[in-house]
Amino acid sequence: MASMENALADAMSTIEGVIGIALVDHTSGMTLAALGGSNSLDMEVAAAGNTDLVRAKLRTMEMLDLQGSIEDMLITLTSQYHLIRPVTGRHGAGLFLYLVLDRKRANLALARHRLARVEEVLEV
Repeated sequence: MASMENALADAMSTIEGVIGIALVDHTSGMTLAALGGSNSLDMEVAAAGNTDLVRAKLRTMEMLDLQGSIEDMLITLTSQYHLIRPVTGRHGAGLFLYLVLDRKRANLALARHRLARVEEVLEV
């Protein structure tokens, strides 16, 4: 198991094209840990904003009585990928990982795979 900071640092160093990563509580919108970002991308503001997206999808699934859970959510921008992965397991309930990638440098399939590995070793 890896601490929040170590898990995020590992993601920053092993995921090609990563701009930033955060661990977020979707019930409060609070960022628990974040690394990276840029002058034009405040990871805490972006993470808090995406909390509404996660909440909306969970509400929609509940209204439709959809079984299962969200594996990940992808927002595709012209220059970036934004990947949201809810943390599973009893200690991670209510949390999600938020990853921002440079679209020109990122391998989306590999990033999804590595983000899943980060979730597996994450100690909350």
